[in-house]
Amino acid sequence: MTTPALPLLDISKFHGTAEQREEFLAELRDAAHNVGFFYVIGHGVPESVTTGVMDAAHEFFALPLEDRLEIDNLKSPQFRGYTRVGYEHTNGHPDRRDQLDVGVEREVLDLGPDAPAYWGLIGPNQWPSAMPELKPAVLAWQAEAYRVSRDVLTALGVALGQPETYFDEWFDATSHSHLKVVRYPGRGDAPDEQGVGAHKDYGFLALVLQDELGGLKVEAKNGEWLDATPIPGAFVFNIGELLEIASRGYLRATVHRVTSPAGDKERYSVPFFLGPRLDTVMPQLVLPPELEAEAPGMDDDPNNPLLANFGNNTLKGWLRAHPKVTEIYWQDVAVPS
Repeated sequence: MTTPALPLLDISKFHGTAEQREEFLAELRDAAHNVGFFYVIGHGVPESVTTGVMDAAHEFFALPLEDRLEIDNLKSPQFRGYTRVGYEHTNGHPDRRDQLDVGVEREVLDLGPDAPAYWGLIGPNQWPSAMPELKPAVLAWQAEAYRVSRDVLTALGVALGQPETYFDEWFDATSHSHLKVVRYPGRGDAPDEQGVGAHKDYGFLALVLQDELGGLKVEAKNGEWLDATPIPGAFVFNIGELLEIASRGYLRATVHRVTSPAGDKERYSVPFFLGPRLDTVMPQLVLPPELEAEAPGMDDDPNNPLLANFGNNTLKGWLRAHPKVTEIYWQDVAVPS
């Protein structure tokens, strides 16, 4: 196998011998600080789960458009359901992908007039009646992705000098993770490569299950774009903005993008985004002195201010990315700043 451009980490070593654990924590700390992206193997996710959700993705996007539009996200104030190509925007430009957005299965909250707007993101998913097998396949992947992401987050806390239970208080029955089932259609001869424009992820961590085609690009510190080349059995992880804020920039939320496949090829991926409760305001981590000395502070991007409150940061992202849904349901809500 060609040496990958991103670090390759074996999470099983975190649960191995003391020597293996320390070796893994050093590798994880270095990857999260210097790159912000890394592969994870040794995660224990059954191949039947990853194959099942990928097969379901192909079957869902092969449905007639009218069956997919039965769960159009324009019907969901929570931005759930099917989004057509060009309806989601990154940095103001339409992305060339269609997708299914899925969150945790919950009922809409009965909110008072003074409740923070972000609680309106809680609500049900939409599932197509033409494909009942989609729901169990996606939710099986969601459960495994959540488990592995929490394991990596626990290890990150330990790597930064925190107890294993440090992040637990922000995760309970109301924590707000979500996933996307994504298809990137071929762009033919079009010169515009944007599948998804350059951006960072909010929340704690993102995990990507991708097919063999590739297209995920990661911006290195020197401005070079690195390929997150697919590795069989490995997931791609990246640091989210909430961890960058909490660590004063020691953990790096890295800019990344996805290029559309050339010609008539199609790319499929199923990214999972680990988020805490929406009302989470992360305190600053007390880092060991040697790590604190290497914390550069947070990136200052006037076009994308980082908000310490997870709910506001999440709502900001949805309102900007889905202008049509925003126009229907959120027109009286200002973008948090």
